[in-house]
Amino acid sequence: MPRIIDPIAEFMKEHDAALHQLSMLNSAVKSLSTNGFSERDFKKVLHALSYMNREVSDHNHKEEEALFPILERYVEGPTRVMREDHILLAEKFVKFRDAVSRVKKKPSEEKELRSLATITRSIVKIFVNHIHKENYILFPMVQRFLTKEELREVAKKMK
Repeated sequence: MPRIIDPIAEFMKEHDAALHQLSMLNSAVKSLSTNGFSERDFKKVLHALSYMNREVSDHNHKEEEALFPILERYVEGPTRVMREDHILLAEKFVKFRDAVSRVKKKPSEEKELRSLATITRSIVKIFVNHIHKENYILFPMVQRFLTKEELREVAKKMK
């Protein structure tokens, strides 16, 4: 019989990877806004953007389609807050992508670097708080309420 993954451990592992990316993004953008444009720092920003486009939307989709509906059999408030965070982050990512595009076109434009720094700070703050809420409030709740069978159901839907 194939080993069933622990969906919560999987989500937390993805959160750790996201926190690492956010830290790298934050450092790169701080450097850009303090020291001016550098190809090296901008490549880190592009890497973080690529990561967010790929991994974050996939992660949020798995939470919303596999985990939340099963948890909502017991409680709805926390998942509603998480869904609202996902929507807010998606809106911020659009602004982030736009800011990155503007810096790509005008790398020496200080105004564009400041704009990128502002949206990045906003994303990092919201995202770190979101991950904290999931790791320390939502996931312990999941582990308290969901049966082993329900966790298997979540894991299956994640694939």
